[in-house]
Amino acid sequence: MTTNTPTHETHPIPAGHGAIPPGVSGKPRKRGWIWGFLLLVVAGVAGYSVYTASIPGFIAPQQGKRGGKTGGAPSGGGRGRGGFGPVPIVAVKALKTSVPVYLNGLGTVQAYYNVLVRSRVDGQMMAIHYTEGEFVKEGQLLAEIDPRPFQVQLAQAEGVHARDSANLANARLDLERYRLLLVQDAIPKQQLDTQTALVNQLEGSVKTDQANIDNAKLQLTYAHITAPIPGRVGLRLVDPGNIVRAADPNGMLTITQLQPIAVVFTLPEDNLPAVMNKLRKGVKLRTEAYNRDSSQRIATGELITVDNTIDTSTGTSKMKAVFDNKDNALYPNQFVNIRLLVDTLSGQTVIPTVAVQNGQQGSFVYVVDNDTVHMRTVSLGVADQNQTVVTQGLDPGDQVATDGADRLSDGAQVRVRRPGEAAEEAAADAAALRGGRGRGRGARGGRGGDGKGRKQ
Repeated sequence: MTTNTPTHETHPIPAGHGAIPPGVSGKPRKRGWIWGFLLLVVAGVAGYSVYTASIPGFIAPQQGKRGGKTGGAPSGGGRGRGGFGPVPIVAVKALKTSVPVYLNGLGTVQAYYNVLVRSRVDGQMMAIHYTEGEFVKEGQLLAEIDPRPFQVQLAQAEGVHARDSANLANARLDLERYRLLLVQDAIPKQQLDTQTALVNQLEGSVKTDQANIDNAKLQLTYAHITAPIPGRVGLRLVDPGNIVRAADPNGMLTITQLQPIAVVFTLPEDNLPAVMNKLRKGVKLRTEAYNRDSSQRIATGELITVDNTIDTSTGTSKMKAVFDNKDNALYPNQFVNIRLLVDTLSGQTVIPTVAVQNGQQGSFVYVVDNDTVHMRTVSLGVADQNQTVVTQGLDPGDQVATDGADRLSDGAQVRVRRPGEAAEEAAADAAALRGGRGRGRGARGGRGGDGKGRKQ
């Protein structure tokens, strides 16, 4: 029997044919196709991840806590549908209400009156009748200067006055006699004229003496120093026993009137016309004083005047308001934030300020329509930290998203949270976190027990 041994020959593969000649292995080419397919799968998964991460409102799917499953009741805005559920938001309706228009400025509290009390006579300080920091009334006795020198001056002036008054009385009697003698032609008329001049001279002396008496009494009054205004007394500047002088520039004490009290504040010059228009009409503008961080209102007063010039270096105008300050909450040189009520706009559409978003197209809001949000461009009016007036683009009653707007896009599906839901979720997450820590400690304790058992 003849055995035919195959001979291996190399034959060229015709174009358009994928057949592999006998004896040539095909594994390298198959492995290349497999690696290429795997690379395409990885690239597709990475591209899908990047695409979904750029979608506003997308929530990544979260695995369950047991066995890596996603089963269980959905919670937290779409977790039950693999993370592609509605975006949880908080929505508020636009309201139609009156809006106060405030102007904000920085102010400094000043005493309504501030008096440096000085002595008006020279002398020794004998006694002090006030306590430092005490509130005094107008006319209350504060201090006494030695009155004895002024009492002596008063006695001297009264003595001179008595002497001149007696001389005047005698001169007047002589004048009457001279008039009778002149009628009888017993004396010349010149003698009568001389006596008349003497009476007038003595009358002038008596008036001078009376003025000296009044001056001595006034000096005696100045020796008793009283409060010129009601207010709070400052620190004592002169102690008893010292010599005080009327020319002393330092004074004896200071009194500041705190009820009422004034606040001087500044506003930009652009706001000046609105304020002046109200003042010309006799409108009392309400002024509110707040603490340094504007978290608490301290007092309420009214604007009384505006300075007559504008500060060219800052472009601001000074204004002065008065507060009753019955509770002494305001103190001289205290820094306060001022809110001046210049107008009240009625029938305005108002939304929370946090609902307003800004983009290339301008200001806009997300309006909630059933379970969908739509982007709507709006025109804004007066705004503050809490609320904003919408002049165009929104009607009263429209719902706008106030929380979760950073994850929204036009046409996104949403779920409006019920009141208190966010707090409940936070409490549930905290409870779950505490429970997980407890289980972890128990597991570690169990392993420790097993170890001890094995050692036994």
